Amino acid sequence: MEYMLWVWLGAFLVFIAFELISLGLTTIWFAIGALVAEVVYLCGGGLILQLVVFFVVSIAVLLLVRPYAVKYFNTGTKKTNIEALEGKTAKVVETIDNIASTGRVFVDGVEWAAKCENDQIIEKDSLVTIKKIQGVKLIVEKK
Repeated sequence: MEYMLWVWLGAFLVFIAFELISLGLTTIWFAIGALVAEVVYLCGGGLILQLVVFFVVSIAVLLLVRPYAVKYFNTGTKKTNIEALEGKTAKVVETIDNIASTGRVFVDGVEWAAKCENDQIIEKDSLVTIKKIQGVKLIVEKK
């Protein structure tokens, strides 16, 4: 079983390599599990114990640490494409009336179908704030 030292070290390096390629906090948890399993091997633990430790530590770290890591490491993400519209101001180019299923707004050089968030009628040429996107329609609120 002397080869297990190299198996765990190899697994650790492979998981770290995948993590460096993906940068998505996906395999770092298994790298930690492999490192702890290697410590168990070095302390004389058997193969079954090593495997159990690998899986338990990997899953525990994944479930306990990942939510905090994602929260603190992914703070610089920017909204792109359609998500970037949320919070922007748009001009109503066709009266928005949810009951009559009418309404269009113009924002960032593009005309979009729109609905009002609270079923009020918003007249043409009014300014609205985009609250969210639902399918291909913008959900808006009068400014």
